[in-house]
Amino acid sequence: MNKLTKIGASALCGSLAAVSAASAGELTVKGGATATWSSNEGTVTGNPIGLSSGITMTGSGELDNGTTFSLTLTQADQSAYSTGNISITTPSMGSFRIGQTGGGLDRFDDMMPTAWEETTGTSLSTGIQTVNGVAGSSNITWTMPADMLPSGLGVQLAYTPRGQSAMTNDKGTGGDAGGFGSGYDIVLDYNALVDGLNIFGGYSAIEQAAATTGGTGGVMGGADGDRTQKVLGATYAVGGFTLGYQYSLDAKQSVTGAATSFYENDAYGVSFAINDDLSISYGSHKSDRNLTNGTNVEAEATSIQLAYSMGGASLKIAETQGDNLNYSTATDLDATTLALSLAF
Repeated sequence: MNKLTKIGASALCGSLAAVSAASAGELTVKGGATATWSSNEGTVTGNPIGLSSGITMTGSGELDNGTTFSLTLTQADQSAYSTGNISITTPSMGSFRIGQTGGGLDRFDDMMPTAWEETTGTSLSTGIQTVNGVAGSSNITWTMPADMLPSGLGVQLAYTPRGQSAMTNDKGTGGDAGGFGSGYDIVLDYNALVDGLNIFGGYSAIEQAAATTGGTGGVMGGADGDRTQKVLGATYAVGGFTLGYQYSLDAKQSVTGAATSFYENDAYGVSFAINDDLSISYGSHKSDRNLTNGTNVEAEATSIQLAYSMGGASLKIAETQGDNLNYSTATDLDATTLALSLAF
């Protein structure tokens, strides 16, 4: 074997070894379980015992140029799996996420500080409409790398070719989008202005069919322009306290009589960490539903919460009050939710 052949063979073996090492990956499984007891006053609760079993599987690997990739599958409650996404993180171009739900403006649907859950996330079914942008559809999200941006600034761009709620398998398609077209989200957060202060905001636009003579264009029963959503808010942490406020708007652009024209929301919250294990919070979320005929109803939910952790276990309680729930002036309810959560 001549010298050139030896050099070529050595280089080939080295390349194959590098590819083999780069292709090696791992699959990790994490999970938890939560048991709850829910008591809703003024309505039929039925069996108050609930159980959530959550398992998250994460597969990861790395290419020989430093690019990493991961697959995340989350199984929640009794569903086959509730969400899945593939993420690719490059050394210089940021990260790209292909997901069936989540991402984009959905990150900021409710950023208020709590000891346990969002004000609208306890056992009381509030029906309050928040913003989620393209997160209800399969989408691609680009998180810009930090070295391309000023210090403390984070930017995400999300895009969906069809703004519909559908999760499909590989080689599958979403079918008729029901009047929806493509959509995009732009979200930003900034935490370098004042120590402890985080400012966030975002905008979403989803194409939808224009109204026809009979008012049947789009799944909204007639629309006048794209559906747009926006959010702006801030949280501030000092000592054991965290304060927050945010405003959001979901302009559905419906034009038929008595249809929803837009939702306008205000939310605020305050939490206090008494020590490393015990925290309490109070939060409020108001949502004004405005109809095309000029009428409106304001729904509101307030919640006092307490959480205590003991290693891998935590105990939580929420006292929640709702007024005009599901935007009905005849529905005012109170609820108590107890939870035991275990992590493994």
